[in-house]
Amino acid sequence: MSDMHESAGTGPGDAHFAVFPDREEAAAVARFFRHPGTRVLAHASGRPWLVGHWSDSEVTTARAGRAALAVVGWCPVGREELERHAARLRDLAELDALARSLPGSFHLVAALDGQLRIQGTASGLRLVFHAQVGGVQVAATSADLLATALDSEPDTGRLAVRLLWPVPHPLYETSVWQGVEAVSPEEALVVSADGRRVRRSRWWWPPEPARSLARGAPKVREALAEAVDVRTRQGGTVSTDLSGGLDSTSVCFLAARSPASVVAATWPGRDPADTDLAWARQAASHLPDVEHVVWDADASALVYSDLLGIDDLLDEPSIGVMDRSRVLQHLPWLAGRGSRVHLTGIGGDHVAWCSEAYYHRLLRTRPLFAVRQLRGFRALWNWPLGATVRALADTRPYRDWLADSARRLRDPMPQTSVTGGLGWGMAPRLLPWMTPETERLARRALLDSAAGARPLHPDRGLHTDLELIRTCTRIIRQWERMAARAGLPMASPFLDDRVIEACLAVRPEDRVTPWRYKPLLAEAMRGVVPEECLRRTNKAEASMDASDGLRRHRGDLMTLWTGSRLERLGLVDGEALRRLAQRPSAPGLRDAILYSTIACEVWLRARDRAPHPGPAVR
Repeated sequence: MSDMHESAGTGPGDAHFAVFPDREEAAAVARFFRHPGTRVLAHASGRPWLVGHWSDSEVTTARAGRAALAVVGWCPVGREELERHAARLRDLAELDALARSLPGSFHLVAALDGQLRIQGTASGLRLVFHAQVGGVQVAATSADLLATALDSEPDTGRLAVRLLWPVPHPLYETSVWQGVEAVSPEEALVVSADGRRVRRSRWWWPPEPARSLARGAPKVREALAEAVDVRTRQGGTVSTDLSGGLDSTSVCFLAARSPASVVAATWPGRDPADTDLAWARQAASHLPDVEHVVWDADASALVYSDLLGIDDLLDEPSIGVMDRSRVLQHLPWLAGRGSRVHLTGIGGDHVAWCSEAYYHRLLRTRPLFAVRQLRGFRALWNWPLGATVRALADTRPYRDWLADSARRLRDPMPQTSVTGGLGWGMAPRLLPWMTPETERLARRALLDSAAGARPLHPDRGLHTDLELIRTCTRIIRQWERMAARAGLPMASPFLDDRVIEACLAVRPEDRVTPWRYKPLLAEAMRGVVPEECLRRTNKAEASMDASDGLRRHRGDLMTLWTGSRLERLGLVDGEALRRLAQRPSAPGLRDAILYSTIACEVWLRARDRAPHPGPAVR
């Protein structure tokens, strides 16, 4: 962790730490991670176990006999309950069941007979990395903690991969730092008692999607209510988004039932056709005890705002920087109003809805039903018949799809969404301003990965759902870090593991249909959210905010490509990007194809400003 990051004033909601084996050499390494303001949890020996930042409300610890446990994050587990688990612990594998039972979003760390086990969340919102530092394995919740200790540099090949649009599984789960390894969300990291060896242990599998809508909706309601309760049960004041969409409206109504005072915030869109504000006001009219704040639409930050001023030290490039100003703009005011946490509806689109790709399998198992539904999707999304038939006939295994994608990186973007919608996902592309060297590095990485790649699930629908959730959480974990720095922790209850499991357990044909909008969430919220608010069948797209932002901030983009770090690395053609910045209304920019390039450039520039204290061990 750099001094710059420390001085940036991160607060509650940004718990991050490193985990050390109970060894003398590890204790020596741990000294590098200790700075003014860092906190330490010790092994029974007195040597450091966890070193980092967290608030008292974010940590619960317990020790019994040869075992010690720590839960860091949003979790209601009490010390006494955790002590009972520690007292019964005979094998680290027994923690699988505990991790799959607790609500909230948290890291779980354990020590037993000298071994360590560290895991984050299945959603990918809380990750684990590890590296060998000073001869011992050190785990951490952020890759940059370890990169700083190693004094390592970003790996150029891995940066080239991050320029792909989009980055496919499993390449986005790789650390961009030399010498730092990432742990997949469904796995726990186990460190041997001598502190020198690590292994992975899978602790999470997605549920079988077998529940009907009638059976599944109450489970979703229960899980989401508990996820909100985890953040609101302490009372005080909390704030929520109230966009007018079903996701944030659900969270707002659940929060309003808690002991906390609620401030609901609405940012209306600039598009005159945007009906969000009307829906938000309708919802607020049913919440007399909730303070409803409506911001001035014309005062809202646009997409691409303040890219040159971003100095957050993130552990990887994130396309979340594009909306950073919009996401953070109102948080200081809400914090001043007394809010201790801001709840969002982010993730509702990813868990309550699902991919149409399930119908690739359903066509083979329930053909008559699937054909009827696919006709509806074709009409809804304007899928051409020929492309739809070709997508349904494509039976390539995931690894073949990935390898074929590597050979088509320069192909034009697909003209229709059906290929990705019914397939393994949107095939990655390299944009015209990316150099032959980027193409060489990205293609090699894709082919290397394809040789052993496995999908997240054999059903391409569930694979796509899980990939979309993980892609979302890669952005949200960085927004949460930024929000904590802005003074108000942010939380997204839809992305808790228990909520994700409750949603994924419902049959896909009940979750996604061309005839109803988010039927699972509407059914789950019946009796919580008023019927008239559940009738909404669409959502705002905010595309005008994106196009206006591109035009207004083209000067910033020109500056960004002047002295481009990516150009110095030989990964982009800076002149091509500067020409592009001069014509922001080009039709090819209507999609978000600049995002990955901007994300990598902004990230490299922020890293340039960070101090380099040197390695932990010389």
